[in-house]
Amino acid sequence: MSKEREDRAPARRGLLRALGIGTAAAAAGAGGALAQRADAVPARDARKEREAERVAARYRETEHVQSFYRTNAYEH
Repeated sequence: MSKEREDRAPARRGLLRALGIGTAAAAAGAGGALAQRADAVPARDARKEREAERVAARYRETEHVQSFYRTNAYEH
């Protein structure tokens, strides 16, 4: 190895080590913020689903869905 390459190697290792430590610190700091969902609603403010809404049919096989099934050869 040439003298010039030997001089650059420790500096490069130091830079990579600093980047790794900085990334780990940023991830640890953001850990608490990521645990909370952005769309979370407190239980006291959540709208309760009525029985009729809970058992209502939600899936409707419309024309475009049937067309998708036909196009992609799904047996339905």
